[in-house]
Amino acid sequence: MDNEASADDAQLVKQIARGDRQALAELYVRHQRALFAYLLQLTPDYGLAEELLQDTLVAVWKSARGFEGRSSVLTWLIGIARRQAHNTLRQRKIPFTDISELGYLSRPGLEPEELVLASVAREELIKAFHLLAPVHREVLLLIFVQELSYQETAAILEVPVGTIKSRLSNARHALRALLDRKEDAKR
Repeated sequence: MDNEASADDAQLVKQIARGDRQALAELYVRHQRALFAYLLQLTPDYGLAEELLQDTLVAVWKSARGFEGRSSVLTWLIGIARRQAHNTLRQRKIPFTDISELGYLSRPGLEPEELVLASVAREELIKAFHLLAPVHREVLLLIFVQELSYQETAAILEVPVGTIKSRLSNARHALRALLDRKEDAKR
């Protein structure tokens, strides 16, 4: 997101803090897709993800005055969505799930055989991903799927940047080990 859009978002949050419902609607339109996609990563239930998105907007309405601008608005929104999801899933005793979709490994112009191989590789990656510890899944989701910086991820998870780097390194090693074990089992 460019600086102008970030400044516009920050202005919208200030307007929301003053009770401007139209500003909330505009912020929702700008970020609904990213937030909903993130929430779908946390629960397989589409309806629950929609409910969590609405809960996130209510929380944004209530907490806009607390936005200090230390992070981007999107980072702040994802943090709110994450807390809403954790709280709701914990209350309902629903397991906090992971990425169901790691993006497509296929690229335009691939031959059918290459598409099948990419699909198999993608499925193996998703299966291995599901075996990771929750802290590893979460950091991979935020860094690689949501494309947040280390600083933004640290702000959302409320840990130091060094912890994010360590978790990311550990997640990569664990994922590689799982994929290597799967490959060795095939032989």
